[in-house]
Amino acid sequence: MIEKVNPSHPDKVADRIAGAIVDVAYAKEENPKVAVEVLIGHGFCHAIVETDTKLIMRDIMDAIKRIAGDVQPDIVIVPQDKHLSDNQSKKLRCGDNGIFKGMPLTEEQKELSKIARKIYTSYPHDGKYILDEARLIICQSNAKTTDLKNTYPNAEINPLGDWTGGTDVDSGATNRNLGSDTPGGLFPVPCKSPRFCALWLSHPSRFSSRT
Repeated sequence: MIEKVNPSHPDKVADRIAGAIVDVAYAKEENPKVAVEVLIGHGFCHAIVETDTKLIMRDIMDAIKRIAGDVQPDIVIVPQDKHLSDNQSKKLRCGDNGIFKGMPLTEEQKELSKIARKIYTSYPHDGKYILDEARLIICQSNAKTTDLKNTYPNAEINPLGDWTGGTDVDSGATNRNLGSDTPGGLFPVPCKSPRFCALWLSHPSRFSSRT
C-alpha cells in the first residue's frame, strides 16, 4: 500500500514553508546550518528556526506569504545548539533522523503518482491518495465526487463525503508526510538539491552543506 498527499495538503504546505526558509539561509551563506519546524493552520503559521545564520525576518515572512497566503506569522529564531554545532564543525554528520537514502519507485508508487498528478492538475487543492494493489482511494477537496467517479469509476472517492480541505480546515506540520517530496515522488521537490531534500525539511541542521 502507498499513500500520497499533494502540495496543497496542510502538512505539505508546512514542509514547503520550511524548505523556503532553508533557502533563505542559503541565500545568506554558502553552507549554513539551519533547522526549521513549522506548524500551520486556521490563519496562523508558527515557525521555529534554529540557526547561527543572520536571517532577516522580512525574508521569512515573505516566504510564508508566498506559499500560505495571508496568515499571521509567529516566527522564533534561536541559535543552533553549541554541542550540535561543534559536532558538525569539521565534517558532515547525521543527527537523530539519520541519512535518508533514495530508493527506486515501485510500479504501484509510479501508478499512484501518475493518478495524483492528473487529479491535481484539475483540482489544485488539498488531497490524499491511497493505492493498495487494485484498491484506489481518492480523497480530493473542492471536487464533486460524481465528477471524479466519471474518470475513476472503480475508485473509492471521498468516503466521508465532499469536503473543502486546506489549512483553514486542518492544521499541518513539518515531517509528517515527507514521502510525497522525496526524489521521484508525487511532485517536483521544492529545493535545489533533491538528494538531501527529505532530510533537511525535517532536520536540515544535520548537514553542513547540501550538494
